[in-house]
Amino acid sequence: MCVDKHAIGKQVDPVDRLQIKDNTGKLISIAMTHAHPHDHSHPTQPVVQFDLLRTDPPVIEAGYAGSHARRGTLVLNHGMVQTPIFMPVGTYGTVKGVMPSSLEDMGAQIILGNTFHLWMRPGLDVMQSFGGLHDFERWNKPILTDSGGFQVWSLGAMRKITEQGVHFSSPVNGDKLFMSPEVSMQIQTTLNSDIAMQLDECTPYLSIEPKTKGQITTEQEARTSMEMSLRWAKRSQDEFARLENPNALFGIVQGGMFEGLRQESLEQLVAMDFPGYAVGGVSVGEPKDEMLRIMAHTPHRLPWHKPRYLMGVGTPEDLVEGVAAGVDMFDCVMPTRNARNGTLFTRFGDLKMRNARHKADHGPLDSTCTCYTCKGSLRANGTISGGFSRAYLHHLDRCGEMLGPMLASIHNLHYYLNLMREMRAALDAGTFGAFRQQFKADRARGV
Repeated sequence: MCVDKHAIGKQVDPVDRLQIKDNTGKLISIAMTHAHPHDHSHPTQPVVQFDLLRTDPPVIEAGYAGSHARRGTLVLNHGMVQTPIFMPVGTYGTVKGVMPSSLEDMGAQIILGNTFHLWMRPGLDVMQSFGGLHDFERWNKPILTDSGGFQVWSLGAMRKITEQGVHFSSPVNGDKLFMSPEVSMQIQTTLNSDIAMQLDECTPYLSIEPKTKGQITTEQEARTSMEMSLRWAKRSQDEFARLENPNALFGIVQGGMFEGLRQESLEQLVAMDFPGYAVGGVSVGEPKDEMLRIMAHTPHRLPWHKPRYLMGVGTPEDLVEGVAAGVDMFDCVMPTRNARNGTLFTRFGDLKMRNARHKADHGPLDSTCTCYTCKGSLRANGTISGGFSRAYLHHLDRCGEMLGPMLASIHNLHYYLNLMREMRAALDAGTFGAFRQQFKADRARGV
């Protein structure tokens, strides 16, 4: 599908219609009404409220220097989110291999949708008919959608980036398509996500351009990219306001691995007064110590009274250090992707389910875990459902049974969400420093 070029940048009333072409070339007229068609009480003003509840101050008598960690709540159109929080990734309108009821059971409060892929399939006509992504995937809690920028950037030779936007070939059927800040806002308005992201250019650590492929991005290249992302931020903000989108739009800090550029990006985005901010362009191929350096530099410099989101990160260790650096929100495909490849996260380190040593092991993945995979759940008749052995999970993996990655994904996501619960509890209790020490000791112990 593609957005009709005559609709791009067209000044229309918020109830006008965008002209969209589907994959057969048929022109579809989509009403750009922004209230949920089944919810006449939908607010006309953006609903986003972040309340800071606790911080992690120094404890002089204990010799603890404190951190930038914070405990808060974030109110969005579809509910309240307790922070710090991890957000499971649902690229195509589903968290891969996990039932929505399982997400509810494990305590997921907000999930992600992918603007680019949902634009490709099923398309905006379908999304419009359901009033957005919530009714389509039957999820009644908050949703965050990315802008689609990372996906079109990652197409490499299939795309051309200009000041106006990105021209690219559809990975689905080869159609010539165009993504701009305005188009991204129009798509995300149709998706009706609680948090939309500005369109930005992801600054890579290593160039993927044909002439410089494999070379480390220079400071000048990072500056050029960052400055265009700032211009796109303003265009995204203007279009978001023109569409009268009742949700929240976050700006994205860029600047590569250069702290000075990060600071410039941050300051200019703060001047635009977004309701929340993300740190992008990390976990894009750089060495871990470089990622940690930027993570330590940027988040705590963002406004204290607004939510901070670290995009695409990461391991359990990254989440704990990110919270210590002042991050409130995280997302990553790692828990589900690793689960499908037989790698499980536990309190005492990572576990490779494909190892032969698990073949006859009657024990659970993690004896401290309360997820359906490890402990099971109590049925109404008093019997236990679930609670599987390592031997069974090893067997499912070796046989290629789809239940294997499903159970592994439930466990990994539960582990991530429980880790965030434990950090929130430690912040509530004023014991985050002790929690960090115990976390490191437990993970180093091994399974």
